[in-house]
Amino acid sequence: MALTCFIRYQIDPFQRDAFKQYAETWGRIIPRCGGNLIGYFLPHEGSNDVAWGLIGFDTLAAYERYRLMLKADAEGHANFEFAQAQRFIFREERTWLEDVGATRDLARQVAP
Repeated sequence: MALTCFIRYQIDPFQRDAFKQYAETWGRIIPRCGGNLIGYFLPHEGSNDVAWGLIGFDTLAAYERYRLMLKADAEGHANFEFAQAQRFIFREERTWLEDVGATRDLARQVAP
């Protein structure tokens, strides 16, 4: 069973660039620690204070291994400290979703 951790962030809209830097840093850390980074997403239109992060795992056991590696990762620790010091994340919520495999990562099909 593949799982996705769906993270909803409420961010300071005036620190959008700081959140972008935070997300880009996770782009190096998450794959190194064993997570499948699907992506981070910044607000574009509509709400200007909600961002998203999606990280995939093959199993809950894979997630637990990831958490252990993340706790030991110096760059990950520094990124958490950066977010706390800059205070650009007001709230973070995590939801766990089971992937519907037949619908995941389908390429766009262009009509001839």
